[in-house]
Amino acid sequence: MDKRPIGMFDSGVGGMTVLKEIKNKLPNENIVYLGDTKRFPYGSKSKETIIELTKKGIEFLLKKNVKIIIIACGTATSQALDVVRKIYNIPIIGIIEPTVEYIYNKQNIKRIGVIATNGTIRSNGWEKSIKEKINNIFVTNKACPLLAPMAEEGWTNNEIAKLAISKYLEDINNVDALILGCTHYPLFEGVIKQVLGDKTEIINTGKTIAEFTKKLLKDKNIENKELNNDYKIYLTDIECNFVNIAKELIKEDLIINKAEI
Repeated sequence: MDKRPIGMFDSGVGGMTVLKEIKNKLPNENIVYLGDTKRFPYGSKSKETIIELTKKGIEFLLKKNVKIIIIACGTATSQALDVVRKIYNIPIIGIIEPTVEYIYNKQNIKRIGVIATNGTIRSNGWEKSIKEKINNIFVTNKACPLLAPMAEEGWTNNEIAKLAISKYLEDINNVDALILGCTHYPLFEGVIKQVLGDKTEIINTGKTIAEFTKKLLKDKNIENKELNNDYKIYLTDIECNFVNIAKELIKEDLIINKAEI
């Protein structure tokens, strides 16, 4: 048994969609969450900058004695994960690998859409990973740069959100599934379902990460088997709309700590 917490890192509130699924799937695990709200958004930054910011986030979490780290950010996963895995001697999970594993085990997905930030789509991380693992699959990518900032503002179910998503998704049709390739995007899941209809599966990466993490903890024998579920949230800038959005998502009152990194 290992009571050390799971470390989670994102540029803002999006990673809380992953935290929600981890809490549901792994109710015994403690969590330390870092939101780099001071430097949000990551999607428009250079690869070099994203790598440096990801390293700082990981080093902050390592000081909290975490047992694994989840990079709950699509941009950081696609551009920094391979680099930081070579630097740090700790299991590090991104959002792509668990989701590709999920798709691999689904026989009915032959055409897939991916929506994500500019940085993630530019890296081609999703399409490359999918096609390396799965043969004869067609992938359509779409950058949706406005959605993460809108999520940070809480604009996830209003007319602006509906118009933006309708415009972004007009080129994505006739797909079996749509990957929400940024962890902010599950906040728009209801609107996305309205636009695409019931025939398209919406893949929330938080759920695939939770399943993947559960298996990893078991395989490495580092599960916490005592009911605890304590979590701490750290932000690099607390003067933001994070609390309102996260509280609505988690359905609990939140205590926010300031992180100096």
